[in-house]
Amino acid sequence: MDKGLHFTICVVTAVLLLRESSQAGEEKDPEVLAAPKPDPRGAGEGLPTLTVTTILEDPYVMVRGAELEGYCMDLLAALAGMLRFQYRVRVVGDGQYGAVAAGGNWSGMIGEILRREADIAVAPLTVTSAREEVVSFTTPFLQTGIGILLRKDTASQDMSFFHFLSPFSKETWTALLFAYLLTCFCLFLVARLSPCEWNEPKNEENHFTFLNSLWFGAGALALQGATPRPQALSVRVIAVVWWLFTLALLAAYIANFTALLSSGSEQLPIQTFEDLVKQRNLEFGTLEGSSTFYYFKNSKNPIHQMIYEYMEKRREHVLVKTYQEAVQRVMDSNYAFIGESISQDLAAARHCNLIRAPEVIGARGFGIATTQASPWTKPLSIAVLKLRESGDLDYLRNKWWESSCLRQSRDRWGPLEPPALGGLFLTLGIGLALGILAALAELSSSSRRAAAHAKKSCCSVFTEEICTRLRIKGATRQSQDTSGKANA
Repeated sequence: MDKGLHFTICVVTAVLLLRESSQAGEEKDPEVLAAPKPDPRGAGEGLPTLTVTTILEDPYVMVRGAELEGYCMDLLAALAGMLRFQYRVRVVGDGQYGAVAAGGNWSGMIGEILRREADIAVAPLTVTSAREEVVSFTTPFLQTGIGILLRKDTASQDMSFFHFLSPFSKETWTALLFAYLLTCFCLFLVARLSPCEWNEPKNEENHFTFLNSLWFGAGALALQGATPRPQALSVRVIAVVWWLFTLALLAAYIANFTALLSSGSEQLPIQTFEDLVKQRNLEFGTLEGSSTFYYFKNSKNPIHQMIYEYMEKRREHVLVKTYQEAVQRVMDSNYAFIGESISQDLAAARHCNLIRAPEVIGARGFGIATTQASPWTKPLSIAVLKLRESGDLDYLRNKWWESSCLRQSRDRWGPLEPPALGGLFLTLGIGLALGILAALAELSSSSRRAAAHAKKSCCSVFTEEICTRLRIKGATRQSQDTSGKANA
C-alpha cells in the first residue's frame, strides 16, 4: 500500500514538473504555436482554426510577456471577429519576410505559406509581383513606399558664420533694407514739410535730419526709444506705423530663429535618393532579402541601379538582418537605412534624433498572404475594405504610431519669403503714404493762413514754403549770411 502510494505521488510530481517546463519553454520560444484565440463574439466551438505566421517588428507585432501585441494583432482580432474563426499565431522561424533562395525555394513567411506550415501571413508583408506568383494577397491594409531614414546630426548641414541671417530669405532682407531706408527718408521729408514739426525754417534747425532719421528708425528696430521725438501728427503716424512694423517683424524673426535652432538644421542636404548616391559621408543599405532590395535590383532607373550596385558590392557591411538592427545602426553610426517609409515614420516618432528624408518612391501596400486558391482570400479582402470604410484602420494607425516626442511639422523649415510678410510691408507703405498726405495737409493749412494774412495767392505761398523747407541747410545759411553782409 505504501509502495503504491509512493509510486503514485512520484508519477504526479513528474507530470507536474514536465508540464511546467513545457509551459516555460513555450513562453521563451516565440516560434512555438500560441494557443488558439477564442472568437470574441462568443464561444469558439465548431469554428475553423487558422495558423497565422508573422514576424516581430515594432509596432506590428511585439512580445509583451507571454503575449503578442501590436497593429497586426489588433487587425487579426478584428478580422477573426468579423469572419468568425480562431487562430494560432507563430513567429516565422528564420526571421525573414520571404525571398527566393539559391535553390529556388522561398524563405520566410512566404516559404511557410508554400509549405503549408501556415494558412495566412499577417505582417508588414509587401505585395510584389514575385510573391503574387506563388501566393495570393488580400487588399492592402496599409499603404507605404520606400524612404531614407537618417540621424539628424549626420544629415544636418554645418552652420555657417552668418547663420543668424537664415530666418529670412535674401529677398526678405533686401525688402527690409529698402523699407528701412524708405521709412527714414519719409520721416526726414515729412518732418521738413510739416509746419508743426518745423515752424520757422529760416530761424530754427530741423532736428529730423537724414542721419537723425536713420538713427530713429534703427532705434525702433532695436525696440529702443531714440531722439528726436516727433511732434507733428504726420511724423507720428509714420513713427507709429514703423514701430508696429518692427514689432511684427521681430516676432516673426524670433519665432523662425527659435524653430531653426530647435530643429538643428536648416534643410536636409539629403533630400532625394540622388543626393544619397552623390554624398560620401554615409553608408546606406536595406534589409537583406527584402522587397526593397529587389526593387532596386529590378529598377531601370540609373540612380536606383547605382544604389543596388553599391549595396551588392558591400552587402556584408550595409545589409542588415532585422529592422531593429537597422534603426540601431542609424542611431549609432554614419548609416542611412533604406526601407518602408511608414516604418521609418514610426522610428522618427519614437526616436527624436531620427528623421526621414522627404522623397518617397515605389508606392506599395502591405497585404495578408494566403495560399493560392485559398477560400479565405476574398473574405479577408472584403473584411479589410470594411475596416477601412468604418475608420478602424485609421484608428489602429493612430494608436500604434503615436509619437513619444515633440516633433516639428512635416513641412520642412524654410526661411520666410517676402510673400509671407506681404501684408506687413503693405501696411507700412499705406502708413508712409498717410504720413506724407498728413504733412502736405498741415503745410497746406498753414499756407492758407499765411496767404490770407499776407494777401497773397495760396498756391504761391504753398510753393514758396515747399521750396524753403526743402532747401539744403548749407545753402539757406549761405543766403542768410549774404543778405546780412548786404544790409551791413
